[in-house]
Amino acid sequence: MKDFKKYYIVPAPPEEVYVALTNPATIQLWTGEPAEMSTEPGSEFSLWEGSIVGLNLEFEEGKKIVQQWYFDQEEPSIVTIKLHTHKHGTSLELRHVNIPDEEYDDVVDGWNGTYFRSLDEFYGVE
Repeated sequence: MKDFKKYYIVPAPPEEVYVALTNPATIQLWTGEPAEMSTEPGSEFSLWEGSIVGLNLEFEEGKKIVQQWYFDQEEPSIVTIKLHTHKHGTSLELRHVNIPDEEYDDVVDGWNGTYFRSLDEFYGVE
């Protein structure tokens, strides 16, 4: 299993980015797909028509999101997103641990080429 860590800059304040990552109506605006999401720990979520599914573990409003992403494995794959104020908006610190080796390249491509690219486009970044 592998881990992935990266920082992303989003040109909006942390409180706004937090809503974009946790509110199903806002998620649908930037993904183009209906989303199932709740900020209730223990609730399940689904994004991109079930391409990403998992369990919501922890939320700190405007600051942190912790989720377990479902893969067919014994060790849980945990995603932690921390939001920090940045001079250009928000610095998102992404840490995704226990990614199955055979899924790693697709997961990293998804973070860079789909997830955060879609969020950037939502905020008008080309």
